[in-house]
Amino acid sequence: MKKVMMSIVALGAAAMVQAQTTWDLPTGYGVNTFQTQNVQQFANDVEKLSGGKLKITLHPGGSLFKQPEIKRAIQGGLVPAGEFIISGLANENPIFGVDSIPFLATSYPDAKRLLDASKPVQQKVFAKQGVKMLFSVPWPGQSLYSVKAINSADDFKGTKMRAYNPATTKIAQMLGASPVTIQLPELPQALATGAAQNFLTSSASGADGKLYEQTKFFYPVNGWLPCNVTAVSQKAFDALDKDTQAAVLKAAEMAEARGWAASEKVNTDSINVLKTNGMTIAEPSASVKNALADIGKKMTADWAAAAGADGAAILSAYGK
Repeated sequence: MKKVMMSIVALGAAAMVQAQTTWDLPTGYGVNTFQTQNVQQFANDVEKLSGGKLKITLHPGGSLFKQPEIKRAIQGGLVPAGEFIISGLANENPIFGVDSIPFLATSYPDAKRLLDASKPVQQKVFAKQGVKMLFSVPWPGQSLYSVKAINSADDFKGTKMRAYNPATTKIAQMLGASPVTIQLPELPQALATGAAQNFLTSSASGADGKLYEQTKFFYPVNGWLPCNVTAVSQKAFDALDKDTQAAVLKAAEMAEARGWAASEKVNTDSINVLKTNGMTIAEPSASVKNALADIGKKMTADWAAAAGADGAAILSAYGK
């Protein structure tokens, strides 16, 4: 009888192992970033809510696929799920870059409204590619750092402004500054040698990179709050039973709410680090605000022209 019972237990354990589904989930971001920590918690929640039927293994830091490859890997069935910055897909379709239009959504509430307006359109495009969006979480807003005080928009003229993509190059030019292409790891040296005098990046990048050692002024303009998206292959999602699908969606809902709160906290904490290390934290002047708002209107119009009817639908929903 004892042997029979042991056999039954062993068979039951084997069935449980067979019933468990495993997913690999790559991300391009390091294990210590709040974004990666949030995705790891999502994976933990999925395993718990599904009763162990779905186990997700996170692969941070580009260890499985590099950041630009992840969405294509999901789409091609090379991996069931992954996390990527959605604006990195803007060359594929302009609607993926809406959250990085400069000075369109310049606060967490506005960024959330923009996400709510854009998500249905983005979901529709992803669906045609066999990809299902699960949740979106923003990085802290891109704000203004400067070696010298910026009291008016005229103070940008003749300065060297660090640029890292076409949008920041265009912003520098529209402000009358000379854009200088410099990647983030090279920025401290560029500031030390005078190769750059001002730039846009997040509070978190400034705190983590100790940019307070070369710059003295920080203006929280929150030019844009770019989002990371965690997505899954629709085929992989459809292969799950209904209860496990519900567990994934519930965990995704929790991750989005938790991630937005974490981003705001990181922003607040990072600004405090900048202040503690001697930076002047100041609201931009009316002149600077007006100049940036004008740039935002022009670049929004350019984006709308490229994005067509889908772009018009997003902007209409956002404006309500």
